[in-house]
Amino acid sequence: MGRHEVAATGGTRHRDDVQGMRALAVVLVIAAHAGVPFLAGGFVGVDVFFVISGFLITGLLVREVEAEGRLSLTGFWSRRARRILPAATLVLVVTLLASLVWLPLVNARDLVDDAVWSGLFAANIHFADEGVSYFAEGTGPSPLQHYWSLAVEEQFYVVWPLLVLGLAALARRAGRGHLTRRALLVVLLVVSGASLAWSLVATTADPAATYFSTPARVWELGVGAVLALVLPRLAPRLPAAASWLLALGGLGAVVAAGVVLSPATAFPGYAALLPVLGAAALVTAGSTTAGQPGPVRWLLTCRPARVLGDWSFSLYLWHWPALVITEQHLGRALSVTERLVAVLVVLNLAALTYRFVETPFRSGRVAVRLPSPRPLVLYPASLVLVLGAAAGSWQVTEWRGGESGDNPAIAVRDRDHHDETVALVKASVRAAREEVAIPSDLTPDLLDLRQSVADVGACDYEADVRRLCVRGDPAGERTVVVIGDSHARAWIPALERITLDSGWRAFYLVKPQCPAGHVSVAPLKEAVVFTGCDEFQDWAADQVAALSPDLVVVSSAPPVNGVWVEGQRVLTIEKIAPELERGYDELFDELGAHAGRVVVVKDVPKSATDPGECLTSATPSLGSCMFEPVERATILGDIVVKSALLAGAEVVDPTPWLCFEGDCPVVVGGTLTYRDTDHLTTEYAAGLAGSLGRALKMTG
Repeated sequence: MGRHEVAATGGTRHRDDVQGMRALAVVLVIAAHAGVPFLAGGFVGVDVFFVISGFLITGLLVREVEAEGRLSLTGFWSRRARRILPAATLVLVVTLLASLVWLPLVNARDLVDDAVWSGLFAANIHFADEGVSYFAEGTGPSPLQHYWSLAVEEQFYVVWPLLVLGLAALARRAGRGHLTRRALLVVLLVVSGASLAWSLVATTADPAATYFSTPARVWELGVGAVLALVLPRLAPRLPAAASWLLALGGLGAVVAAGVVLSPATAFPGYAALLPVLGAAALVTAGSTTAGQPGPVRWLLTCRPARVLGDWSFSLYLWHWPALVITEQHLGRALSVTERLVAVLVVLNLAALTYRFVETPFRSGRVAVRLPSPRPLVLYPASLVLVLGAAAGSWQVTEWRGGESGDNPAIAVRDRDHHDETVALVKASVRAAREEVAIPSDLTPDLLDLRQSVADVGACDYEADVRRLCVRGDPAGERTVVVIGDSHARAWIPALERITLDSGWRAFYLVKPQCPAGHVSVAPLKEAVVFTGCDEFQDWAADQVAALSPDLVVVSSAPPVNGVWVEGQRVLTIEKIAPELERGYDELFDELGAHAGRVVVVKDVPKSATDPGECLTSATPSLGSCMFEPVERATILGDIVVKSALLAGAEVVDPTPWLCFEGDCPVVVGGTLTYRDTDHLTTEYAAGLAGSLGRALKMTG
């Protein structure tokens, strides 16, 4: 994100205002992530960066083709390598090392995967696949999650030069001699239009994954690219008054986006139009013939703005891991003072990185020693460094988190209890109260805790799959259908054992964040209707009607992000309760008409803290990680139980299999119970097959 010579009015000149736009963008991003109250939407700074990048890079590519009659891909990618890789690689490696020192071990282990994907410039694919967002609850965000935007840009810059080169070749074959801007503009408009359309549709269906999607973001880079093609002719015709209005309107739009948008906004979608068009207006205003003076131009070209613009890339790289690692290390939200200190540290790190890493590789001695195309070696060199650091981090976590010692698993003292699971839970609670050491041989392995996710087979309804996949015993004469969200999914390991042993066919109609009851919810931390959930609920009801199963098992978490009532999202228990009751009353009426039996598995108790982080921080005992159920989740879960009982459905309460006298141990016997705050591990769920099978009356 350093300085560039860019086209303007038919020639080239330095664009200090572009550096100021970079400063504005990075300040917005840091302000949002640092928790500045009135700039919660500052993440739109990334969208400003996309517009700038599309504008600058397209201008460079087109001018090279027009001047030389060809395009040097090695030259282009060499410049990108010198510009991006040194600083990006440094921050990746340092973040991995910092995680080993300051993060809980389970988080440091997870970061290894994130680092590899980031080093491959595929972080956006990785995070979209995991279904995470910057504002995810539970396990917290990755310190490398911000590398998704670099991945989007680099993926664009692999394809875009090839497309420009291909159009230039077609122009030569057609006898035109050189690439025409008109042809390139047509292609850009088509591609950008398709990308925008996809962004609008996908953001509505799956906002969390779309946030990271390259196809949903290409139009933002495309807007900048279009400006690079049209401004050399358009800008000289703009009068000074128009330039002033564009500058004021553009700045106002970008700042307004930072103020009015929030993590609850479905993004990118329609909301991204505001910052993108604002950035486009600023670029246009700065491209006029005389570079008309004015308050906005002064603001963007003053020395502090230019300095921050120079540092913007390093600021962006350092700020997110600094804030996230500090917060996860302390185990709480940062105070205002702590955030200010973190930002000051980031400013100093960015200044040093710009001076001693970015500048030498881009235009200093190192650059002189790496004439094109030699800088291309930076790509494999960067990957080797990242993979080496990742492998080292993996080995360190293996060494620190490996099984050692001879602490035994908790054993049942009183064998007279009729339910061995309940007896073991009671013994585990007593052991935790006595501050007994954590068993040495845990199942699953503590470092693999995050991967303990139930397998949904070929029918992963989190995607747009709409078909039935038979599980259990396909030849079974009895049929069970499971409906609900990720909490229902967590019971699949137990149900698979039950159905295979007892000869039941099984269908698992489960979709994360989508409760079984007929209520409209908002996706995690987003103030929009989860239309994909509404559609899935209707589809699932149709499948139950068609299958007429012997048993329907219902399991869901309470809506953590509120429900929609008459177009308004409500969050309080008092307002959620009647809507939740109505939605489940409707569900049970439908199920009762088509199923032999309906059983609700009450939601599992929720922890306020992540058990994995607790168990890998400092030197914990079983007692320090034991938790009391979150009251809000318990109250909302009881509403579902009440609705079920009134409708004549049966209820299974798993609480005795997890807690005793209000205390819930995170290790029962030698098994970890939860993979995060509210999802059972596959191993513990599978171990509950006997208890669950009897409770559901599926086994003897």
